[in-house]
Amino acid sequence: MFSKSLVTNLICVGFVVLSFVFDAKPLLIAGLFGLSGALTNQLAVHMLFEKVPFLYGSGVILLRFEAFKEAVKTLMMEQFFTQEQLDAFFANQEKRIDLSPLIEGTDFSPTFDALSQSVMESKFGSMLGMFGGEKALDSLREPFSNRLRESLKKLVSSDAFSIQMHEALHRSSLGEDTLAMVEGIIEKRLNELTPVMVKEMVQRLIHEHLGWLVVWGGFFGALIGLLSSLVL
Repeated sequence: MFSKSLVTNLICVGFVVLSFVFDAKPLLIAGLFGLSGALTNQLAVHMLFEKVPFLYGSGVILLRFEAFKEAVKTLMMEQFFTQEQLDAFFANQEKRIDLSPLIEGTDFSPTFDALSQSVMESKFGSMLGMFGGEKALDSLREPFSNRLRESLKKLVSSDAFSIQMHEALHRSSLGEDTLAMVEGIIEKRLNELTPVMVKEMVQRLIHEHLGWLVVWGGFFGALIGLLSSLVL
């Protein structure tokens, strides 16, 4: 695997070696300064993740584990899962709600049966008995279902129904309940993390970028060393 730190250190060591071969003091100073800058930054990167004996503040990721978890939770709840964002989400969902397919697939037979039973138990029941009783109403089953289906479609597509739905959603605690649920899920997952897991996760994310600290530390160290050799 390509290691920017190793390549930088080898280049600096190469400068030192070449300085003895060609008896060039500027190369020696540039190599030593560059190696010093690279190793110093490499140690700083290492100290972020690992505890180094006698070096105060090393292993900061492990030491600040609880603070890190709390920061992650705060970031997610304040930036990604706010009440305003949930309200906007539900508002968008309201616009997309189309109850027509649900109404189209609904079986209205129970509704017709209940109506038919109510009619037969009323004072009109005996009158209908002369025309076949309850069976005489069966011919109305399909027309009744179609008429009721179309009426409901018009109802749910009306502006009045949309306004009432909007007000009902905003009066409900759906947004607050969802917010509490999301916070609980995040907190539970964070509690499952160990300091080592957090260290490895952060290390994977930023190791590549921190590697450039070593490269630039070696580069600027060598540059300072070269300029110093020309001045001194």
